[in-house]
Amino acid sequence: MTDIADIDIGTDEDKKSKQVVQRLWQLSRFVLPYRLQMIGAMIALVVAAGVTLQIGQEIRKLLDEGFSAGSDDLDSIFIGLMGVVAALAVATFGRFYLVSWIGERVIADIRKAVFNHVLTLNPAFFEITRTGEVLSRLTTDTTLIQSVIGSSISVALRNLLLFIGGISLLIYTSPALAGMVLLVVPIIIVPIIVFGRQVRKLSRSSQDSVAAVSACADETLRAIQTSQAYTHEDYDRQQFGVEVETSFSIAIRRIRARAWLTALVILLIFGAIDFVLWSGATDVVKGNMSAGTLGSFLFYAVIVAGSMGSLSEVWGDLQRAAGASERLLEILAEKPTVMIAETPLPLTSRIEKSLQFDNVNFHYPSRPNMPALNGVSLEINKGETVALVGPSGAGKTTVFQLLLRFYDPQAGKITIDGTNIADVDPTALRSLMGLVPQEPVIFADTAYENIRYGRPEASDEDVRAAAEAAVATEFINEMPQGFDTEFGERGIKLSGGQKQRIAIARAILRDPEILLLDEATSALDAESERLVQIALEHLMKNRTTLVIAHRLATVLSADRIVVLDKGGVVTQGTHEELMKEGGLYARLAKLQFDTGRDALSA
Repeated sequence: MTDIADIDIGTDEDKKSKQVVQRLWQLSRFVLPYRLQMIGAMIALVVAAGVTLQIGQEIRKLLDEGFSAGSDDLDSIFIGLMGVVAALAVATFGRFYLVSWIGERVIADIRKAVFNHVLTLNPAFFEITRTGEVLSRLTTDTTLIQSVIGSSISVALRNLLLFIGGISLLIYTSPALAGMVLLVVPIIIVPIIVFGRQVRKLSRSSQDSVAAVSACADETLRAIQTSQAYTHEDYDRQQFGVEVETSFSIAIRRIRARAWLTALVILLIFGAIDFVLWSGATDVVKGNMSAGTLGSFLFYAVIVAGSMGSLSEVWGDLQRAAGASERLLEILAEKPTVMIAETPLPLTSRIEKSLQFDNVNFHYPSRPNMPALNGVSLEINKGETVALVGPSGAGKTTVFQLLLRFYDPQAGKITIDGTNIADVDPTALRSLMGLVPQEPVIFADTAYENIRYGRPEASDEDVRAAAEAAVATEFINEMPQGFDTEFGERGIKLSGGQKQRIAIARAILRDPEILLLDEATSALDAESERLVQIALEHLMKNRTTLVIAHRLATVLSADRIVVLDKGGVVTQGTHEELMKEGGLYARLAKLQFDTGRDALSA
């Protein structure tokens, strides 16, 4: 039974070794566009290896001929040796420069490819993958691969050539001594295989732990104010410390395995050289071998030994890079849950009639047993303002996310002027819309660029006009550099109301056909709310608008109110109609709306 298990384990390990090569080979599509640079690097690499091996022959000439009494060849021998060294320097420069260039260029392409692909993934991907893990892939993992493409593979090929050439010249120089060296090779290979397997296993765990550290830090720093407000710093330090120590522990185990590998290889290789040197020296004393032959043989033995040691080191690097490439390839293999039709249907830049939800059912991927929308049918006419109200979890935000096509419904369809949005390019669909979220996103950039985010080609004058309409000009002009002031990460320099006004200005500048307002005035004071409400009402004229409403002022200005509960439409109508009807809407007005009590008593 034990023998069979050992065979199975060996077979499994062989498969994993093949997978290392296969995973790295999958990255070849990023390298192939730079064939000319690769060819140049290979030529330089072959020349450098050949010239290095030629040094052994120059050493033999020097010892056998240059030091002989009455020799006239000493000057020419040293000149020849210097020429070989100069050729080695030139070839090494070419190899190092070209290989390093390829490494940097390829890793830049990989980073762009991964980032560009992540931007195509839908929110479903980020329900199960933390942002910090993606950032770790883009930084730590790509750096590992860069070291392999820009260094390790070149070193491996160079040492492989030196090993093959060195073995050949060992046999040519002294077959007897070469036989002794070859007997030692299997003994050296065994620890490389054993410890190499351990390194490969630990490399993936090490990279996963680094990603966990990055994700933990990212999550805490993104919520630093909440952490400090709840005096959560000690717990955060403890959690981060646990992640760091776990990563450290795994890294130490990996380093220990590599250290044992290196130490054993050095011991075995140089022990073999010592034995061979003793045997060769004995032959020189007996007159069976010249000093030059022994010197060149020793040089080739050192070359072979050094190349084997380097190959063992590089194999560890390749295993780590294989783990990193696997993680990157996993991201590149992720498919968007929202698929683009092969031949997307055209969508006009203006709504002619209406947008419609037709018996829509939807479950979030992370909550498959909990319906977010259940049989929702809803028609919104061109130019109509519709307010969505309901308790938390009723499905209001889900309506927005499906309309933006962040997700596709599991049943039913959503249409614009009769065209199913599932058959339309999401980019064309979203270009019709302007979103003002309840928690506005502010970038670490200037006021100009934050507002221009809604329409990158807009002029400074257009940006200022949008800011004026959103009642944002006054506070922006009071900042040190005015519209050139940077707001800091996530808008740290702005108040909640100021962030909201920047988001509104962004939507105004976009001039969308469909406005999606997630209670856009919720963070404003009474005076700013009144002014922004006027601006929004002006913007909403002749424009289709959906509003997630929590404040009565928004509801009162809506053409129609749709009441949602537990993922379904409960009722709809005007404020007066729903108040007369009673039920859920009236209860929400009493409990949630700021002026609900006054409205009910009016």
